[in-house]
Amino acid sequence: MHIRPTSDQDLDVFVDTLHAAFGRFPETPVDGGGVWWAALEMDRNLMAVTADGRPVGTAGAYSFELTLPGGTLAPAAGVTGVGVLPSHRRRGVLTAMMSHQLADLRGRGEFLSVLLASEARIYRRFGYGPATYTARLTVACHRSALAASRARGAAEVAETGSATSSAAGSIEVMRRAECGDLLEAVYDRYRRAQPGALSRPHRWWSSGAGQPPVSPAPRYVAVHRDCDGVPDGYASYALGESETLTVDEIITADDAVHTALAGFLLEHDLVGRVVFKHVPTGHPLRWRLEDFRAGEVSGDTDWLWVRLLDVPRALTERGWSGNGELVLDVDDPFLGEHGRYLLAVRNGKADCVPTDREPDLSVDVSDLGSIYLGGTTPSTLVRAGHVRAHRPGAAALADTLFAADRSPHCLHWF
Repeated sequence: MHIRPTSDQDLDVFVDTLHAAFGRFPETPVDGGGVWWAALEMDRNLMAVTADGRPVGTAGAYSFELTLPGGTLAPAAGVTGVGVLPSHRRRGVLTAMMSHQLADLRGRGEFLSVLLASEARIYRRFGYGPATYTARLTVACHRSALAASRARGAAEVAETGSATSSAAGSIEVMRRAECGDLLEAVYDRYRRAQPGALSRPHRWWSSGAGQPPVSPAPRYVAVHRDCDGVPDGYASYALGESETLTVDEIITADDAVHTALAGFLLEHDLVGRVVFKHVPTGHPLRWRLEDFRAGEVSGDTDWLWVRLLDVPRALTERGWSGNGELVLDVDDPFLGEHGRYLLAVRNGKADCVPTDREPDLSVDVSDLGSIYLGGTTPSTLVRAGHVRAHRPGAAALADTLFAADRSPHCLHWF
């Protein structure tokens, strides 16, 4: 068995092998496209083949930008399409592909890779850690009234004429097929301001790859426009059975616009409940409900997993909070590497250099991936027994330095 790169001529074999690995058959494309493999970058993919040339495993990667705390847009490889035929599992095929892939990513000069884990136990051993989280929020419409903002004065309420009107502008309902370019533009502005968000390259939108609203599956889209008529947010949704309206995503960097779009959907006719599929941890939407218990949280899970390929570069690229110094002792067992680094943070920037000073924290590279975007606090992993603090106050300082001004969140499926 050996690992080889793929080309465009391997697309059908790659897709068939991957589907066979998961015991599935390729789905029928919707009108206008919509198969996820339409966005594959075959010059970045790998295939494991036997000595007689039979494919038995696949691994791929997309070219994304990841928004880091502080607003930096960093190139990130989006690992995807990883599978091994049932007949060849537990023979080292997956390990060989992961090792080959990480070497390839480093050879391309990339310092971050990310993935969505089909199983949580698989990828930690390859150095990945869960870094963003998402949940489902279900709201019963008969209890969905939005509360007046307690930070607003009575005069302001009187001026707007509504206690719950929080965003100036208008909302227009469109069909997905009518507004692809608009969705692409609004999403791109949003992801540049949201830590943990991934880019959606144009080829995803143009080929209809991925899940709605990227795919051309039938959807209604509520588009919010500001006072000048400029689109600054949208919500993609569909009404299904049991009077349930399901929201694929609400995209905006403005909390008031998010509330306006959510309120619009909660008032939809002939709907008994609204399901918001992707709500980040601690999002204010639940707090905007007059009845706090009207919002039922479920499906709280990990989403984006992060792997650092170059620790000093990754740590210097992101923005930071507070000031201080930490010595991080980082172990990378899968790559057989170990490093100790002095992280010095001043005024939102950091230097990170090798050092022989005594460590403040000892951390596995997978746990450093979890901490990296600010969605998991170092002290949580210390309390869990995964990160070791060598002196009092080290975990608290790390919490301060690694904190992001906005909770990281990723909506993109790949």
